[in-house]
Amino acid sequence: MARVEAEVQNHYNSSLVERLRKSGGELTIENTTVRLAKQFGFCYGVERAIDLAYATRRVFPDNNIYLIGEIIHNQEVNQHLSSMGIVSLPWKELTDDYNKIGPDDVVIVPAFGAPTHFMEKIEAQGATVIDTTCGDVMKVWRRVRNYAKDGVTSVIHGKAGHEETKATASRALGDQKNGHYVVILTLKDCHDLCEMIVNGTDQATFEARFPNAYSTGFDTTKHLQMIGVANQTTMLKSETEEIQKLLKEAIIKRDNDDHNYLMFDTICGATQERQDALFEMLNKKMDLMLVVGGYNSSNTTHLVEISEEHLPAFFIRTAECLKNIEEIAHFDLQQKEEVLSKNGGILLSEEPIVVGITAGASCPSNLIHDTITRVFELRGVSSDHPELKQ
Repeated sequence: MARVEAEVQNHYNSSLVERLRKSGGELTIENTTVRLAKQFGFCYGVERAIDLAYATRRVFPDNNIYLIGEIIHNQEVNQHLSSMGIVSLPWKELTDDYNKIGPDDVVIVPAFGAPTHFMEKIEAQGATVIDTTCGDVMKVWRRVRNYAKDGVTSVIHGKAGHEETKATASRALGDQKNGHYVVILTLKDCHDLCEMIVNGTDQATFEARFPNAYSTGFDTTKHLQMIGVANQTTMLKSETEEIQKLLKEAIIKRDNDDHNYLMFDTICGATQERQDALFEMLNKKMDLMLVVGGYNSSNTTHLVEISEEHLPAFFIRTAECLKNIEEIAHFDLQQKEEVLSKNGGILLSEEPIVVGITAGASCPSNLIHDTITRVFELRGVSSDHPELKQ
């Protein structure tokens, strides 16, 4: 593991980024300042997952190694694992690919975890399993399993189609597979569910309102009576807290007490730290915010949402998205696709400017390094400048 950790550091670390972390997270050259959030980039769970994936190839040099989906939501990291001969398997549904796995093969479970029926299939095929599931995710699983055991329906705040939420929902069925859940994403979802809890609803209305987001056999006359809240660990903290509050109020309004309401805070520490650090960062004046990370990263998306409320913000995958001094290729959260936009002349300005940079928990430091140097390059500072050296 020590050799593997050194290899991972060599691939993804940046001495420039570490130097900035230790010196207050701010670098000014001529009329350009780059400011980093106090917390950004790889968290412990992500580092552990990558380390284990690298170690798997070292320990099993000649075996077929498969990975359920992506190890994390970062294209560069997943491409590197692919170059090591680690083959990605479909994660949305069990396919015939899983029938080909045998006892001599190795299957890596990603940091998000995997649904129970995936795990049962892999074990039935006799493969060796390397489980990199994040500890914070497993805490949520323990909670929803207990809900199921006690006859409590899990209300999961998350994205129904996300790998982690699909894995959590499967655990909400409990060990006996007789538990129940419903997944909600937005405050509108929550308000509608609260209305159903307070006033009741018919089955057809519920199913139409939450398609593909509830357990098989869900009965609105039974399974909204006692609820327990859990969440995808990478959700926006303030929104999760509001959802918890609204659901509790709905139970109290219906029952006159909260005995049928349970809650356990399951936002991961790294997600919360990055959101808190961004809010602190936004207290200072900045002209532009760059949020670096995979476009399918939930925790990174929430950093973009926070940023957009305060200043021009762009969700970029790598420094290559900074096309030129005027144009930025970025992921538009409303259009749900990468678009090319003008930056409003901010990088063109001859006046001093401050560019903020943060990143999700699945973004390696080398991508932050590249973004820093690209910003300075666009502002006329060579990447050979002594302050930008690795």
